[in-house]
Amino acid sequence: MTQQVRWTRVATAAELMDAVHSEVPAIQVGGVLRGMPMVTLPPGVRLRGGTLVFGARGIRLTSDNTLEDVTVHCPEHETAIDNDTAVEELGTLTLRRVRTRGQVLLVARDSVRFGHVQVEELTVEAADVRGRAERPHGFGVDALQGAFTLWNRQPDPGCVITAELLDLSAGSDGTPVRGSGVFVGGHGDEDGRGDGGTVRVGLLRTGEIHTDGGIPTGTPDLISGGVFVISGARVEKVHTAGPVTTYGQNDMVLDNWGQVISWEATAPVTSVGPSGIGFVNFGDLDHLDVRAPLTTHGIGARGFNVYDGTLRHAAFDSITTTGDGAIGVQVSRDLPELDIRGDLTTSGGTGSSLVRGVQTELAATALSVKPGGRIGRVTVGGRIASEGDRLTTVEIDGELDSLTARGGISAAGQGADAVHVGDFALDLSGVTITAVHGRTVVQAAG
Repeated sequence: MTQQVRWTRVATAAELMDAVHSEVPAIQVGGVLRGMPMVTLPPGVRLRGGTLVFGARGIRLTSDNTLEDVTVHCPEHETAIDNDTAVEELGTLTLRRVRTRGQVLLVARDSVRFGHVQVEELTVEAADVRGRAERPHGFGVDALQGAFTLWNRQPDPGCVITAELLDLSAGSDGTPVRGSGVFVGGHGDEDGRGDGGTVRVGLLRTGEIHTDGGIPTGTPDLISGGVFVISGARVEKVHTAGPVTTYGQNDMVLDNWGQVISWEATAPVTSVGPSGIGFVNFGDLDHLDVRAPLTTHGIGARGFNVYDGTLRHAAFDSITTTGDGAIGVQVSRDLPELDIRGDLTTSGGTGSSLVRGVQTELAATALSVKPGGRIGRVTVGGRIASEGDRLTTVEIDGELDSLTARGGISAAGQGADAVHVGDFALDLSGVTITAVHGRTVVQAAG
């Protein structure tokens, strides 16, 4: 038989502190409690209900704690929920239907070596993590922590944190969190590769996320992400079920440095700021499927990039980029399959964009395969189009095996080219391009 939990009810800050100090196993909060110092829950203690308002840090978890149906308010730059790093094992830390103002930061370092994190419906209404000095580094940049951060910082590969992270939301339209949104990572080296403790996640599912990293214009070595899987994280599936929108300089919408088997987005992916990217891959990813519009606006803002790591198959509903230097798709590694069910379009000119920690001049190309990059098969159900003077719609400086664009390939603008391969426009040796309802536009021998 299931043992019934006996809840101790508290209605004042003093009663709460007495219950915590007495190690009452289950605490029920009623109403709004103010004027408390940081609360550390002893091992095994559960807390539910009410609104707790702190002037500085909020609740510190130890091991086998549960927070349920509780709201925690702190100043936005503080941690609303964190954990005691003096314990060796976290046991299972559970957050269920929790709302915060202030960061949720769960980290393995110092004595913490093992544990499981279970999150079910977490909303970080507001947070500002720009002042956090601890940031992962890789690929020429530092990355800002997230409003929700789960981070294994132990250098020992034997230290493992497991997690199920369901329905995490951050910020709102008009009030984005400052920094990254959801951040999950393990220990990484200076090159951004996992080399120590790991975070292993079965399912990471996010709701609505709005972020603005607040990064100054022209900064070459700092980024943030709406949903960010950092090196050292191993995730079976990421599902961005709610819209993810980033607003600032160098704000990636969806970014992978880790190891992910499947990443699915079923709501719009949108970047509004300069040098943002809708989805960028530096890690290892088997299958990506964005089943909603991916849209970027801003100088140097790009739709989809494969700059490093591995990716077997990527699929999108549509990709639309607007702005000088706003590339639709750019690939610098091997990508066997790329499917775009609708249109791939860009408009703009030449502009500055952040590439691997360097501000670089880019033209607003719709599809670009860089030297060393290869795409096996590209299938576009709609059109591939660019609009702007002296643009090239499709630019192949690496390898492309086959391209189908059922809606055609077009370049609208003075001095613009539809297709450019290597040093010669329309020199398509070894490449077949099919367009306009299956009619062969260019068929190269070989």
